[in-house]
Amino acid sequence: MKFYQPSKWIQVGIIAGVTAIAAPQVFAQDVGTRVAVVNSEKVFNESNLAKAMQTRLQNEFTKRQNDLRDSAQKIKSAAEKLDRDAAVMNEAERIRRQRELADQDRELQRKQREFTEDLNQRTFEERAKIAEKANAVLKQIAEQRKIDVIVQEAAYVSPKADVTDDVIKALNSQK
Repeated sequence: MKFYQPSKWIQVGIIAGVTAIAAPQVFAQDVGTRVAVVNSEKVFNESNLAKAMQTRLQNEFTKRQNDLRDSAQKIKSAAEKLDRDAAVMNEAERIRRQRELADQDRELQRKQREFTEDLNQRTFEERAKIAEKANAVLKQIAEQRKIDVIVQEAAYVSPKADVTDDVIKALNSQK
């Protein structure tokens, strides 16, 4: 029996020695993937590029929007006038005016759809330009901070993992 007791202590000693040698290597390895989060909507709303985009789009589309609003008001006024005057009109004249109003209303709806499609297309184009610049900034931030993954729109974000303000600051400093 005494023969087995010392071998047990030798085994424990060998395991302790191997653990002491291997432990620094385990701790020297990467502790895990570094993750950051960016709120892209905040970037699209609060950066100077986004504000300039909104101004450009507003300047580009305000006249058309006002023209559509004026056309809608004219059609509404004509419809109210037709309602008031319908009692004293002959039937052929009333029907002709109703058709004219229906045609004008269809034309207005077509123009409104075109306006909405054009506005959406231009907004998409402008947001794509901002996204391209923001992605370049995100890559720089990831390289500087040695971040492995940057996620958009997380359900919960620790303030230390949120890089949104840094992205906005970097975009604002660009020319």
